[in-house]
Parts: sequence; structure tokens; C-alpha cells
Amino acid sequence: MAVTPSTMLALGTTLPDFSLPDYDGRLVSASDLTGAGGILIAFVSAHCPFVKLIQQEFGRFAAEYEPRGVRIVAVASNDLATYPEDGPASMRTQASESGWSFPYLVDADQQFAKACHAACTPDWFLFDRERRLVYRGQFDDARPGSSASPTGKDLRMAVDQLLAGEPIPPAQTPSIGCNIKWKPGGEPVYVG
Repeated sequence: MAVTPSTMLALGTTLPDFSLPDYDGRLVSASDLTGAGGILIAFVSAHCPFVKLIQQEFGRFAAEYEPRGVRIVAVASNDLATYPEDGPASMRTQASESGWSFPYLVDADQQFAKACHAACTPDWFLFDRERRLVYRGQFDDARPGSSASPTGKDLRMAVDQLLAGEPIPPAQTPSIGCNIKWKPGGEPVYVG
């Protein structure tokens, strides 16, 4: 596991278009996320210890914010040829055990992760009603091996501000997690 920070994609970036299957093969696209008070894209994986640490709290977060109009989508982008433990069966189990009712999508060609400049799991991207990036930072400061318990305080603060129509401060702490497992020769080079 290579500990990797978020790339901190530029605020104001537009949500990239996507159409990806969930772990049962049902397609979900960006156009399905209409009428949202905000859109949260979370890059996660079934085997990552950083994700495992927060996955239950992420389920509670979703149960709190989805009824308030936030659309949540989780995305698995790891190379499944090298990391089959992150495939649909494990995704289904993870979602069930963590109370995730939101779509959990398979980014098999890794193009959506690259379009978002995702770098790690978990990696969080919050977009406003106009589909502009307003937050890309950590869930909270809990880490495997630390004494901090997951609360989602950083992401909760950003979503609360978004829903209240308040500006979200641009000084945001990058997420830290396992690097996305890119296909051989496919690791992106993000500039700017």
C-alpha cells in the first residue's frame, strides 16, 4: 500500500460526464443525478484499510445527507486484473455491510478516475447544483493506526455549507489513502 494524498483538483472544475455499471451491471450516468442539492463522488475500494476504517461512518453520512438532496455515488477504479478482491462481489458485500444504499460503480477502464484526477481511496469530490467542484478534501482526520474515530467532520462541514448556500472555504485538507491501483502503463500524470 502506497499512502497517497489527493491531487486537489481545481475548485470550479465541472463534473466529468460518465456512464458506468454498478456491481450488478446497472448503468448509472451523470445525467441520472438531476435535481440534486449537491453531488458527492467518492472513489473507494473494498480492500483499502483507509476506506475500511470510515465505511460505516460513510454509510451513516449517506443516510443523513441523501434525504437532504445530496446525491452520492461511490466508484471503484482499481485494476481488477491485479486486484480482483475489489471486484463486484466484494463491492456488493462492502455496500451491504456498511449500509450503502447509493450507487457503487465499476470504473473498469479507469477513465472516470482520470477525468476527476482521483489519486487515492478514499478520494472525495463534492459538486454543487451547477456541477462545479466545491470541495475535494478529507472525510476527517481519522487514519488507520491513529486514535481518531471517523466522524466525517470535514466533509459534513462542506456539505452543510453547500446546502445552506454558504461559500466553502478553499483551504481544504487533502484526503490520504491507498493509491489507486492503475493498470500497467496507465498511471496518469496530473498537471496543475
